[in-house]
Amino acid sequence: MKIVSRKSLDVQPVFDIGLERDHNFLLDHGYIASNCFNKSHSVAYGYVTYQTAYLKANYPVEYMAALLSSVSGDQDKVQRYIANCRSMGIQVVPPDVNSSGEDFTPREQKILFGLAAIKNLGAGPIAAILQARQDAGNFTSLADLCSRLDSRSLNKKALEALIQTGALDLLEANRHQLMNDLDITMEWASRRAKEQASGQGNIFDFFGESSNTKTFDTAPKTTRVQDYSSQEKLRMEKELLGFYISDHPLSVVSRSARVMAPINLCDIPDSSETKIVTAIALILDIKSVITKKGDAMAILQLEDLTGSTEAVVFPKTFDKVKHLLEKDKRLMVWGKIDRRDEQTQLIIDDMQPIESVRMVRVELTREQASDRQVLQQLKTALNPNPSYSNSNQGNSSYGRNEPEASNKIPVIAAIEYMPKLVRLGNQFWVQDEETAVKALQKAGFKATYDSLVTK
Repeated sequence: MKIVSRKSLDVQPVFDIGLERDHNFLLDHGYIASNCFNKSHSVAYGYVTYQTAYLKANYPVEYMAALLSSVSGDQDKVQRYIANCRSMGIQVVPPDVNSSGEDFTPREQKILFGLAAIKNLGAGPIAAILQARQDAGNFTSLADLCSRLDSRSLNKKALEALIQTGALDLLEANRHQLMNDLDITMEWASRRAKEQASGQGNIFDFFGESSNTKTFDTAPKTTRVQDYSSQEKLRMEKELLGFYISDHPLSVVSRSARVMAPINLCDIPDSSETKIVTAIALILDIKSVITKKGDAMAILQLEDLTGSTEAVVFPKTFDKVKHLLEKDKRLMVWGKIDRRDEQTQLIIDDMQPIESVRMVRVELTREQASDRQVLQQLKTALNPNPSYSNSNQGNSSYGRNEPEASNKIPVIAAIEYMPKLVRLGNQFWVQDEETAVKALQKAGFKATYDSLVTK
C-alpha cells in the first residue's frame, strides 16, 4: 500500500506480526501503523544472517563466488572481497577461455574470474565464446579460437584483452608470443574461412578432419620471443580487470608486516584512529599541485591488497619525500586520517620504500609476556633513556615518540603459542636494528632483525 498522507492519531493499539491472534497493519481511516513491521524485519534479517553464515562456513568457495558476482560492477567491493578470499585461503585466479563463465565461477577450491569483468570484451563476444565451447568443446590453440569465432564475433581488441588477462594461458603460457602471433593468426583464420566458403578447403578439410589439431599446425607463427616480465603482466591485468589477479606487487611483504602496518586502506573511512597510522601501499596515481604560495605538493591514489584511498602530501612533507613519488612505488607510509569536508583522506607525514624497511623481532615465552618486571627490562633495553627521548622527540639512540621515516624500525614480539605477532608502540621503535638487537640480547632476550620484504 502506498502512503499518500499521514496524520497523528495520538496513542492507538497496534498489532505486531509476532502475535498469534489476528492482526492488521492499519489504524483508523486506513492509516498504516508506524511500527507494525519491526519484529517481522528482525526475524527476516536474523534468518538471512543465519543462512549466509551457514553458506560461508560450509560452502566458502561457492559463497564467495556468488558474493563477488553480486558486486561485480563495484570495483572497490570486488577488491575487498578478493582480499577476503585470500585471507580465507581461497585463490581467485585469472579468467580462462575454456572454463570461465560470464560471472565468477567456483572451480574446486578456487574462483575463476568471470569473462564479463574483462574490459573490451562485451556481452556479444562472451556469448559467442560460450556457445562455441558448448558446440565443439574446449579451444586448443589461438588458431582454433580464431577459426571458430570470426572477427565479427571476436575482434582483435577483444582477443588482446583475453591474452593480456591470462585467459589463454592454458593454450600458450607466453602472452608476449600470443600477442606477436595474433595478427597473422587472424589473417590465416580469415583466409581459411573464405576458402571453405568457396569450396577450396585444405586437404584436412577435404577428408573431414577440420576438427583435428593437425589443421591448426598449418597456422603461421612468428619467431619465438621472451615472455613479458611479471611486472608487465600485472600492469596489463590491472588495466583490463581493474585488479591484480595472478599476483600482487605487495604479496612479497612478509607476515610480520601486517603487524607493523595493521590498517587496511579499505578500513580508513570507518577507522576511529586519530593518531598516526601506518600502512603498506602502492602508488597508483600522482597529481602534482601548486599552492597559492607557489609551493609544490601532491595528491596520491594509494592501493593495498584490500582497496584504495586518496592521500595528500603537503608542501613540508613533499620536500622530504618527493624523490619517492613514483607510480607503482611500494611504500610504508605514516600519516593521519582526515575527515574534513565529508571526505576521508590520509595526510602523509612520512614514507619509506618497503625494500629498505627493517624490523626487529623479539621472542618471548608466555611467562615473560605476563611478567611486569621482564617487560620493564624489555622497555629499558629498547629505550635506555626514556626521559631524554620524550623531551627531545627522537634524539635517543633507540626509541622516540614519532621518529623520522629513515629511522623508523618497528619492533615486534612473537609470544610462545600465540598465532599472532604483537607490535610494540611507536615510542619503542629504534634507529639502528643491529644496536637494538645487541641490547636485547645483552638483556637476555632472544632477538633478531630482518627485512620487510620476503625473499
